[in-house]
Amino acid sequence: MGKPLNVAYIPMLDYEAAWNLQKSIVQQLDEGEGPEQLLLLQHPPTYTIGSQNHPEHLLWSEEELKAQGISLFQIDRGGDITYHGPGQLVGYPLLVLGRDEELDLHAYLRKLEQVMIDYLADQGVESERKEGYTGVWIGDLKIAAIGIKFNRCKHRRGFVTSHGFAFNITSGIQHAGFQGIIPCGIEQYGVTSLEDITGNSYTVEQVARDIVPYFQRIFPYDLMWSTEKEALQRL
Repeated sequence: MGKPLNVAYIPMLDYEAAWNLQKSIVQQLDEGEGPEQLLLLQHPPTYTIGSQNHPEHLLWSEEELKAQGISLFQIDRGGDITYHGPGQLVGYPLLVLGRDEELDLHAYLRKLEQVMIDYLADQGVESERKEGYTGVWIGDLKIAAIGIKFNRCKHRRGFVTSHGFAFNITSGIQHAGFQGIIPCGIEQYGVTSLEDITGNSYTVEQVARDIVPYFQRIFPYDLMWSTEKEALQRL
């Protein structure tokens, strides 16, 4: 038997609440309490700036952000600026990675990418990695961004992961909040979505539930689905 992993889908959760939830789970996992978690959800329109910290990649003023109804957070994950919003599946795996000598943090990134590459292949979409960049790409268009943090444990050896991936699902998302930023600081390439690439209709919840077996293939846990209410009890 593998280790247990709680999985939950939350239709919509404010970014700050999700960030606080992650930090709470990270602390509990560091202290050896409770199972590891995979949170799947959507956020209201939000920009997050990662540790690369390039505020010049935010193109809109504070007034424009307010007019567009987009929140802004400076956060502790790696990477540059990105957009989260309705129509995008955000995944936060909160996993305990083993002892320092056993860790391959680069491999963890590649595994997250592979989950979506495998899922897309079964949707008839050929996707790939792009040399020099993270995320999942279809030609010169990014369909999924990845930004993570490895939280060094204080009470055990190793790390607990937080943050994760943002997978664009519904059509037109690239014309929403992405217009106000240089996504991930990459000017020469654009973004796309699952619906725009396939021409098919999807709901974010449908993709969230369908992608979990692909996650389990790469990360061999014993899955236990939680309700939204159960997932939010840690807040």
